[in-house]
Amino acid sequence: MANTEAADAELWADEADAPVSVRAGAEVIRRFWKTLPHLPGVYRMIDADGEVLYVGKALDLKKRVASYVRGIGHGGNRTMRMIAQTAAMEFITTDTETAALLLEANLIKQLRPRYNVLLRDDKSFPYILLTGDHPAPQLVKHRGARVRKGRYYGPFADSGAVNRTINALQRAFLLRTCSDSYYENRTRPCLLFQIKRCSAPCTGEISLEDYATLVKEAGDFLSSKSSAVKRRLAEEMQEAAENLDYERAARYRDRLAALSVVQGTQSINPHSVEEADVFAIAAEAGLFCVQVFFFRNGQNWGNRSYFPRADRNLPPEEVLSAFLVQFYDDKPCPHLVLLSHTPTEHRLLEEALSTSAGHAVELAVPRRGEKRTLVAHVAQNAQEALARRLADTASQDKLLAAVAQAFGLTHPPRRIEVYDNSHISGTNAVGAMIVAGRDGFMKTHYRTFNIRSTELTPGDDFGMMKEVLQRRFSRLVKEGPRPAFDTAAEEEEGGNGAFPTWPDLLLIDGGQGQVAAVRAVLAETGVSDVPVVGVAKGADRDAGRETFFVEGRVPFRLPPRDPTLYYVERLRDEAHRFAIGTHRAKRKREFTKSPLDEIPGIGPARKRALLLHFGTAKAVSQASLEDLRGAPGINAATAKMVYGFFHEREG
Repeated sequence: MANTEAADAELWADEADAPVSVRAGAEVIRRFWKTLPHLPGVYRMIDADGEVLYVGKALDLKKRVASYVRGIGHGGNRTMRMIAQTAAMEFITTDTETAALLLEANLIKQLRPRYNVLLRDDKSFPYILLTGDHPAPQLVKHRGARVRKGRYYGPFADSGAVNRTINALQRAFLLRTCSDSYYENRTRPCLLFQIKRCSAPCTGEISLEDYATLVKEAGDFLSSKSSAVKRRLAEEMQEAAENLDYERAARYRDRLAALSVVQGTQSINPHSVEEADVFAIAAEAGLFCVQVFFFRNGQNWGNRSYFPRADRNLPPEEVLSAFLVQFYDDKPCPHLVLLSHTPTEHRLLEEALSTSAGHAVELAVPRRGEKRTLVAHVAQNAQEALARRLADTASQDKLLAAVAQAFGLTHPPRRIEVYDNSHISGTNAVGAMIVAGRDGFMKTHYRTFNIRSTELTPGDDFGMMKEVLQRRFSRLVKEGPRPAFDTAAEEEEGGNGAFPTWPDLLLIDGGQGQVAAVRAVLAETGVSDVPVVGVAKGADRDAGRETFFVEGRVPFRLPPRDPTLYYVERLRDEAHRFAIGTHRAKRKREFTKSPLDEIPGIGPARKRALLLHFGTAKAVSQASLEDLRGAPGINAATAKMVYGFFHEREG
């Protein structure tokens, strides 16, 4: 007991000189610390509004949490701010530190805490899929959850790399890319057979046994067995030539040439790296760039740049470690990962990735040879990408500062929201919101609003805008009040902090009347401190002659060649483009909607079965109950449901 009290006294020895807010946060941490076990697990630090500030993992929760207040006052500003804002903590114990690391990564991606290293712009990667749910497998591009039966190959960095590879594989292996419904309804080969891009198993131009051989060869080629596949093709070509079957030999020659295209169009194809992901991190001016290259089958399948959000004082090794565990949280990890820096907790990270992947994973920092050259090349790309981002950010900062000066804002806007509507005589009406900030257009924050009100006059643009703004700001108010601008925090984080959810500026298409009306809508939702600027085109609607309306100021124009004017025009045009694109997509869905979509309990599989059997939705609606029962894959209950749906509508 005496030892515990002594440790407790040591724990809080330096607290007296800390600011009041930090001492209050430390007291919160102390209350939770007292009941913690000496077990591995994950902890969450939470602010007064219930927002998660930080997620961390520990081999020993009690020791790790104690470290936040041992020697308090000597930590960095980031840690002190985090402690000061802590109002509560939550804990989850795990069996091992490895499990804690994986859980931490999952929670960070879900909760996106302000003080963690965050993987931003984590878009899904495309894959090549050889389907396994059909007698004649299909070769397709796939993105998203890997739920369809088959073999997945990737990841590829972008759709362009996938499309180029699929095109070459079509020429080399003559695999079909058509949908199953298209395949089932063919009575003669399509154009792809005529131009030697498909072997046409749909009409029996090739037997399913021979087609399966082509599928196996394609799978082998994509599964790091390209040399064996090319060797077999070369032997077949040689044999055909020796037998004077020059037409057959020419077909093998063309297939070999197509495979060479797949391997030859890549900028780097290392001989000693069959399958690996290569990461390099660069840091400058408080920003980090992680560049990743994907190598599969000895081929470069593309690269992508990431700019994780992280405290500028963190070492690159720590940022890279946090990045990797988040990156592979929902992606397959290869057996080899090459790195530019040795990540913190290297062995623990290896163990965690191996556990997640289901096979051994090696994290290596090569010191010599081709692998070292490869990592150096990726590091150079990281430096160049970071330099471009810094140049763009500096330019963007100047524009945002100019926007603040032009419209009388107290600080450069971190988040600008622009709204627009699109419809045709009131039909398929949608509202659109685009968002911009230091990183340009923030497309992951774009939102669309289907206009719900049935009382609006067709074409009532302001009525639509009123509905959009009420829904948008009612939700913001419900989530919590608009946070005050923290100049010190912005300067310390260099703008690399969490992207705000509240806008610092609203741009509205219209004049003084629209600005006043928008102000009234905001006031109804309890919002009074968000600046609103109206942008009205001139009499001839010429770009460059816009008039700006700001509350409390006389309407004004900006000089014709002012960069701020061009920037505002770009924002308005992007909102217009996004609104029109959303409207067109909605209208297209309406055009192609099938009555079968409205039947409860009829999913894609049963819908496909009905259409394949009857041909059209109209034929389904006219079918008798007995005919519906006779359709493949349709049971008696489903047949009765479909029949009842159409006949009730007729009645």
